[in-house]
Amino acid sequence: MKKQDLGNLLVIAITFTLFAVALFTTGFTKDLLLESGVLLVSIKIIIMSRSTSNSNMLIIKKLNEINEKLNDEKAKS
Repeated sequence: MKKQDLGNLLVIAITFTLFAVALFTTGFTKDLLLESGVLLVSIKIIIMSRSTSNSNMLIIKKLNEINEKLNDEKAKS
């Protein structure tokens, strides 16, 4: 498991725990909607972070391939 994945799981677990505590301390009030929103935003940010990380890795891989091709062309001439 990657270090980033462990951090993401930790953030989700802490946020969910705080959500559960808020549920039992405030009950089913409008504050629960606020806590739900915080939980969903945290999860969405983590998902977006993972997606961005994957995209960045793909871009870096393609740039490295282009760089290798350019270096091969320079070596041939």
